[in-house]
Amino acid sequence: MSWNQNAGYGNAMLSAIHTAVGGTFGNVFVVMNSSDTDEGNYQHIQDLFPVDGDGRVRFYTSLSDAYTATESNNNDVIILDGNSTHTLTAMLTVSKSRVHFIGLDYLMGIHRSTGQSTKISLGVTTAATDIATILNTGVRNSFRGIKFLNANTVTEGIYCFVDGGEYTYMENCEVYKSTDLDVTGAAEFVCNADNPLYVNCTFGSLADARSGTVIRANVLFTKGIAGTGLVTRDATFRNCQFWIQCTDTANRFCYGANATDIERLCLFDNCNFICNGASSAIPAQNVAFGATLTVGAVLLKNCSSLLASTAMSTTTGVFVDGAVPTAGTTGISVQAS
Repeated sequence: MSWNQNAGYGNAMLSAIHTAVGGTFGNVFVVMNSSDTDEGNYQHIQDLFPVDGDGRVRFYTSLSDAYTATESNNNDVIILDGNSTHTLTAMLTVSKSRVHFIGLDYLMGIHRSTGQSTKISLGVTTAATDIATILNTGVRNSFRGIKFLNANTVTEGIYCFVDGGEYTYMENCEVYKSTDLDVTGAAEFVCNADNPLYVNCTFGSLADARSGTVIRANVLFTKGIAGTGLVTRDATFRNCQFWIQCTDTANRFCYGANATDIERLCLFDNCNFICNGASSAIPAQNVAFGATLTVGAVLLKNCSSLLASTAMSTTTGVFVDGAVPTAGTTGISVQAS
């Protein structure tokens, strides 16, 4: 079987990859974990993606090195293998624009909302700048078919993914922060993005219990975390899952500290807020803010909660299909008697 780019199976594979990534005009880079050198596909992909005619390296064992090789605004694509976790030694700041990250599941047409085979993690570090696994501040970057993890214990590292970009697109991704479960202000995901779209993603975990009377959210909207002046504008969460194991009514799925954390609109469309049945409490509100929203509004449309609050929100400026549903009517799944 030939793994030459220009003949046989290799040519067919390369054509399939280019088709799967959407026929990008940019460069395609592949990242495989260096611990997987004993596997046949490691050698095959290395052969299939040699240094190109311009002297550009296309095969990497480091995600950060592959990102360094990308060109801003070129619609370059990074494909990540789905075997061993791609572990970062420092937060990856994605400040370039029009760079696309695709996991192997998505490349194969497997569109999971959890349990993606491609995983990007940040372990324990000591740098105060490592606030998350990924900080995105570029324009029109996309992330598809990836599980993002963060287990850092550095004091400042209280998030997993921080989005301060413009027109970010995230599809079939899971965002999971396994530490700082007792820290007010910590979160799996920070949204400070302008016009982002998150589709079929899962934020949080049913396995790890919150600890104490803390506003420890799955998604945090508090402005300025991703950078000065960055705030949520016209954000959409579509067909997304928010998971929590709650231990106190102060716990939240989604939270923003300020009256101006949402500008114009934030839409939750057909989303589910799910609390583990083993939880010792339920949130008093599923989506809450520290003050009445004054420069924007939140709409929860066709959303449901399971074993969570019967009040999706009581914050002024948050709307639930025009009215906050109550148990046994609309928008809330209740246990059958």
